[in-house]
Amino acid sequence: MGQLLWGTPDTLRALLCELVSWESRTLTAGERIFPYKVQEKLRELEYFKRNPEYLSLHEADLGRNFVNAFYKHPDVKETVVLISHFDTVHTEEYGDLETLAFKPEELTKKLHDRKDDLPEEARIDLESGKYLFGRGTMDMKMGLALHMAIIEKASIEQWPINLLLLTVPDEEVNSAGMRAAVKELVTLRDKYDLSYKMFFNSEPSFSQKPGDNRHYIYSGTLGKIMPAALFYGKETHVGEPLKGITANYIASFLTQLMEWNTLFLESDLGEVTPLPVSLQQKDLKLQYSTQTPYRAAALYNVFIMKRTAAEIMDLFEQVASEAAMKCNESYKELCLREQIEGVGEVQVLRYEKLLSYAEGKFGGSFVAQIKSEVKGNMDMDEREKSVRIAEKLMIQCQELSPAIVLLFAPPYYPAVNTSDDPLIMESVKLMKETASMLDEEVSQIHYFNGLCDLSYVQYSDESDGWTAFEKNTPVWGDTYSIPFADMQKLQAPVLNVGPFGKDAHQRTERLHIDSAFVHTPVMLEKLIKGCSSVWLRSDGGDLSLPTGKLD
Repeated sequence: MGQLLWGTPDTLRALLCELVSWESRTLTAGERIFPYKVQEKLRELEYFKRNPEYLSLHEADLGRNFVNAFYKHPDVKETVVLISHFDTVHTEEYGDLETLAFKPEELTKKLHDRKDDLPEEARIDLESGKYLFGRGTMDMKMGLALHMAIIEKASIEQWPINLLLLTVPDEEVNSAGMRAAVKELVTLRDKYDLSYKMFFNSEPSFSQKPGDNRHYIYSGTLGKIMPAALFYGKETHVGEPLKGITANYIASFLTQLMEWNTLFLESDLGEVTPLPVSLQQKDLKLQYSTQTPYRAAALYNVFIMKRTAAEIMDLFEQVASEAAMKCNESYKELCLREQIEGVGEVQVLRYEKLLSYAEGKFGGSFVAQIKSEVKGNMDMDEREKSVRIAEKLMIQCQELSPAIVLLFAPPYYPAVNTSDDPLIMESVKLMKETASMLDEEVSQIHYFNGLCDLSYVQYSDESDGWTAFEKNTPVWGDTYSIPFADMQKLQAPVLNVGPFGKDAHQRTERLHIDSAFVHTPVMLEKLIKGCSSVWLRSDGGDLSLPTGKLD
């Protein structure tokens, strides 16, 4: 049997710190370089030296790649896909310690000199010596490290199951990596005649409220969709305000109704989605002037469990119609008070209606040119491009104003839940039993509340509700798309088991040391072996802890 490179808590900790040191903030050069470094690291394994064809990079977008590392047993078809992401959010919040954000050991040591500046809970955790601080320690390079260690051990011990390690970029923004990887998953399945048995992620355990120290495993993930609105009023000089209507005035009525609106609440299996909130609201003037703002936009975050894009658009239109009614009533009172005729009533229309109207007025080529000019602007992200396309079309169709144009802005994460799958129920039971043997307690949550790339497998919408997303997303098919058809081909249950940590996306992001390097590796090994056709025991007997001593 070969020597394990990452088989002890200390060597696994060293691997994590090395992965974290390869900074990979989303949309930076580090993110583009990272997969090449992972590939080189995996090439150190004897298995991939013998089978280099099973280790590969694949293009996502913008010069970014995802990594596939395939351990293939010669006699089985059953395959577990190990999914992780390697991009991280940015690090400005670390202040003068930003240079240490990707050096966990040094940062954790340095924080002892600043512990009085930390929130109380973080200070207590730091003083306990049980946590390792740093960007990406929790979210989620520890998950990748665990998967690398699992695939190493499986290849050496020749576990009777196939493992496909998939680590992707861009999860923190648009999930471009996972959306690109879906097609490759279908290709590999067909090429090697695989049977995907589980899509497995190791996102960290997220707390449910401040002070929550429980460790959770997840048998699904919440979905997220972002209904957006373009508000188009009538411009005027600020000295003649009654000759126009500002987009900001119109927007205020919709945002008031969208924030915390219980119409969008869903509940399933005893869990409830968070309430919707606005993620952005702004007017679209590019510079200051005394012209009143007649174009504005807002983005609203809506979490989903069972609802489709079509159902969300129907609800959004219902709320927008109510907002327009309230706006029109208020504006009518103003006109009566000031004894003016006004600029007309605000109407509500979906983007697909605006697009159809513009094509009928100007022809498809003219509209395509407008869209192409916006989509080619590399200084805009997909959300900005979505709004600007609708804006450019409304500028050409001002006879439709004043109006609220409803659309979707990326990203869209479909919800997934497989809590009732027999394999998942057995796996959850096994994880709880294993955790108990380690003097740890884990609880099941049916919907992961942190959003993750499991949203792009196991897609099961049979009503074609996603077509409403296609028709009302201005950048659809060019700078953003979702492979719904291929996602429907990836019908295996999902599970997320990762290490315990705290404060993802904060300067106090930290990872629980024993959970990450001692307990979770045991749980994952037990889980993967439980997914194989024969339930195995470590060392041919009872479950054993990893060898080695933590510092």
